Amino acid sequence: MWNVAEELDAILVFAEHRYYGESMPFGNKSFTDSKHLNYLTSQQALADFAVLVQHLKDTIPGAQNTPVIAIGGSYGGMLAAWFRMKYPHVVIGALAASAPIWQFDSLVPCGTFYKIVTEDFRKSGLGCSEAIRNSWAAIKRITATEKGLRWLSCTFHLCSPLKTVTDVTIFKAWLRETWINSAMVDYPYPADFLQPLPAWPVQAICKYLKNPKLSDRLLLQNIFQAIDIYYNYTGRASCLNLTHTATKSLGLQGWYYQACTEMVMPMCSDGINDMFEPQKWDFRTYSEDCFKTWGVRPRPSWIPTLYGGKNISAHSNIIFSNGGLDPWSGGGVTQNITDTLVAIVIPEGAHHLDLRANSPFDPKSVLQARLLEVQYMKLWLQKQNGQ
Repeated sequence: MWNVAEELDAILVFAEHRYYGESMPFGNKSFTDSKHLNYLTSQQALADFAVLVQHLKDTIPGAQNTPVIAIGGSYGGMLAAWFRMKYPHVVIGALAASAPIWQFDSLVPCGTFYKIVTEDFRKSGLGCSEAIRNSWAAIKRITATEKGLRWLSCTFHLCSPLKTVTDVTIFKAWLRETWINSAMVDYPYPADFLQPLPAWPVQAICKYLKNPKLSDRLLLQNIFQAIDIYYNYTGRASCLNLTHTATKSLGLQGWYYQACTEMVMPMCSDGINDMFEPQKWDFRTYSEDCFKTWGVRPRPSWIPTLYGGKNISAHSNIIFSNGGLDPWSGGGVTQNITDTLVAIVIPEGAHHLDLRANSPFDPKSVLQARLLEVQYMKLWLQKQNGQ
């Protein structure tokens, strides 16, 4: 964005989403109950951005007739696409990077996400995905005794030891999220988007997981070495905390509430086409959890109803970019819909790699994607200027 802003002589504006960062509508009370959270929706956020753009045009000298392009990655990418769909008079186009706008209802199979994560690990080292698949049964066997629970807590340097069946469930969910996050940020150079990590972190993890047929204890010792790369690459962690999987600045609390209202993304695994424990998509349990936590019920079909699902060909000027390594690409637009709703696929790209700054380690496919994105933006600007 920085490079492109310079090239196009543009102003770069970062707008904060309501209920994230410092934009708390009710101050400290914003997260107290569902009444105060009622205004946390993608619709409200888009309306904020539309009002903000108008405000900037009114207050920045010479900006009154300036065209605007929306850019975002991940949820921000979804918002960028939806912003162009809902407010085509406010933005002339959008770059929606790694935007899983179809990860809703039954628009894509619920198992796609975990399949892509597994594929990343399978390609990154011989035996790697099998070792992870075998680890779940090993954990089950080891944690069947108190001695085993103590051994596992000790081996994984856990800050608080595992004592109950619930603890083990939390431990497994923590491992699952670690594998997912590693695939998401499988960047070609060291980065610290979720945690400080080496270049190609999945390959670094897979170096420890070459032998899926080891005994339970040896296999799990290797699993520890592998996840230690994710949690302790800097060597500063004295113990590993099951409640921390990513940096604190992502505003996960707000996201969890949105996931319990409008952002309902069905996911499942079967342990055959993926390396995870079988887990069916169970909407009833999901809904109960949301009700327990927030006092709200999720609306699974609302996003496709609001934004059109797969029926979006009436819109124009949106670039959907997706990385082949990014599990979220399974819910993204990966084929052109019309000649102005275009898809760019970056085979060696992880989560919105194209939005990151240029690096000498960038694969060729991401450099080409960036050039193409700017080409489209220039086309939109030319049309806007009547050229």
